[in-house]
Amino acid sequence: MPGLKEIRKRIGSVKSTKQITKAMKMVSAAKFRKAQTRILELRPYADKMNSVLSNLAGTVETGHPLLELRPRKKIEIIVMTGDKGLCGAFNTNVMKAAFKLIKETREEGIEVSVSAIGKKGNDLFKRRGVVLRKSWVGISGRISYLNAQEIIGDIIENYTNEIFDEVLLVYNEFRSALVQKVATARLLPLSPVKAAGAEAQESMADFLYEPSQQDIFDKLLPKNLEIQVFRALLESQASEEAARMTSMENATKAADDMIASLTLQYNKARQASITKELMDIVGGVEALKQ
Repeated sequence: MPGLKEIRKRIGSVKSTKQITKAMKMVSAAKFRKAQTRILELRPYADKMNSVLSNLAGTVETGHPLLELRPRKKIEIIVMTGDKGLCGAFNTNVMKAAFKLIKETREEGIEVSVSAIGKKGNDLFKRRGVVLRKSWVGISGRISYLNAQEIIGDIIENYTNEIFDEVLLVYNEFRSALVQKVATARLLPLSPVKAAGAEAQESMADFLYEPSQQDIFDKLLPKNLEIQVFRALLESQASEEAARMTSMENATKAADDMIASLTLQYNKARQASITKELMDIVGGVEALKQ
């Protein structure tokens, strides 16, 4: 059984850890509120922009390089993780989904290239021997629109040069403070929405394109891709902070339970020590009486 000094030392250590986890929870809660506000404000704009361009893609007369459907010979899979840990299964879940997707795609006979956003994903791919085409680290926690522009600039250049034929993005989608779901989205090519019959006529009547559909694609399609990647970055950030906040809360509760258990153990050991000392004193007194 551990001695009193060792138990006291362990209690002090757990209390110090509890202070750290409690502070980290408060910091994550503040960051989470900001990240949640950003993603909730961006979602309607990103959804509407993607919807409008998808409808336009179904009616455009001339093709566009970013809409071209090519045979799926090579697919680019971009995996989005965080740069830091201590966030529960946030990084683990997205990496499991990514490895499963990579395996299934290769089993179909399709060549796969992999890029990573976030230090955790970058490091794990390297440990597994996966050669990355591109990686972006140091983004998590200080996301800006410039990050999305940089990522999409690289993607568009390689897609138009036919380095790969399709681009998939794997990331954590934010649902609530307690729920984050791994999502897979196709960035390129953009899927056109083709309405039929009266819906098609109504769709065409709803929009007046100026100067032309093609000019709109040239300007807005790259912008839409930037918006969609920026949205995924904000979804991932909100999910990460929510997961870290929950993880630190659970760690704080576990520390409280451990402190209570160690305190009980300490009291029992102290009681046993006092009882033993009393027995020694009583034994000594009895010996003196004889």
